[in-house]
Amino acid sequence: MKIKKGDEVIVITGKYKGVKGKVLESRPAESRIVVAGVGRTKRHVKPTQDKPGHIKEVEAPIHVSNVALVDPQTKKATRVGYKLDGNRKIRIAKKSGTEV
Repeated sequence: MKIKKGDEVIVITGKYKGVKGKVLESRPAESRIVVAGVGRTKRHVKPTQDKPGHIKEVEAPIHVSNVALVDPQTKKATRVGYKLDGNRKIRIAKKSGTEV
């Protein structure tokens, strides 16, 4: 997957289209990511002896094809490319060519 934990992404399709957020979790085996503030769902928590029951909101994972990386220079959606720098591979933004 070209999108990693900590990247800033923008949702390009669906209910949350246009929303920018930070990637909180990456699940490469499922091709899904968890983005802050996107795909909020409610989970019911059962009561315990020391805590009452409540409803909490959590972010649900969304498919990685529904988001695009935000270019650090132009602040718009961009694709991710790779460039070899000596013996290491670095990610670059396709639109501006800057390192991600």
